[in-house]
Amino acid sequence: MEKKFSLIGVLSLVFAMFIWASSFIGLKAAMNDYGAHTVIFTRMIFASMCFLIFIKSFLKYEYTKKDILYILLLALFEPCLYFLFESKALQLTTASQAGMITSLMPLITSVAAVFILKELVSKQFIIGSFLAVFGAVWLSLEATSSATAPNPILGNFLEFLAMACAAGYTVVAKHLTYKFSALFLTAIQAFIGAIFFMPLAFYELSNTEFIFKLDGFLWILYLGVVVTLGGYGLYNFSLTKIDASKASIFMNLIPVFTLVLAYLILNERLSIVEIIASIVILSGVFISQIRVVIPRKLFKFFSKV
Repeated sequence: MEKKFSLIGVLSLVFAMFIWASSFIGLKAAMNDYGAHTVIFTRMIFASMCFLIFIKSFLKYEYTKKDILYILLLALFEPCLYFLFESKALQLTTASQAGMITSLMPLITSVAAVFILKELVSKQFIIGSFLAVFGAVWLSLEATSSATAPNPILGNFLEFLAMACAAGYTVVAKHLTYKFSALFLTAIQAFIGAIFFMPLAFYELSNTEFIFKLDGFLWILYLGVVVTLGGYGLYNFSLTKIDASKASIFMNLIPVFTLVLAYLILNERLSIVEIIASIVILSGVFISQIRVVIPRKLFKFFSKV
């Protein structure tokens, strides 16, 4: 059954996308001081510590074997495989090419939601999705990158796998929200993520010299507490209010917010083309929600014009 328009659901998604956009700056800064797996593992540890006080409430749930399977699948999709694929992809391909693949995530999620969750997809949602994807691709093409691309074909394929994991995570999370709270789902991701990345981090630390740097440590703390709790918490909560296929379209706001944060924090300037592409993305997100925002009679009137 298709859910009605939810303002709190939309606002939760927008704030989640903003927080996730800030994670690109935080992750880049942290990885300048520490290894990638070390950063992710420590981030998960910080996030897990925040949920320790809720363990008693988590134990009150009645878990079936099917529930445990879905929970493990959720965490496997994200953060485990997602971070593995994306971190490696960005080492092999350019940021602009990875951005093009990233923009496919809403469509992948929509297709999965239609066949698995039996969600309804409206005509204006399809139009808005394609418009947002077009804007995201355009924005990605205009982005400049100083990183080399030794194997872009493999890198793009790994980025596609990361987006497939993100889509799978969204669908599984939507299924689990019918029984479990957003707080629990966010916590279990952190717990399993910490266990998964622990051996990778220890191997990384055993092969590199460890030097404590306060700036990198503070960025990891931000990633673990604000990004993990705020980003995933708000996103999981939004799935209780909005269909998974509609929630995924908001992912296209991430490159827009990233540009804004880069301008404010890194003093990078936006080109005219990048501003126009950002407006296209925002328009696509709005159109995807337009049927439930304006009265039906008014929508029918404009449809006939």
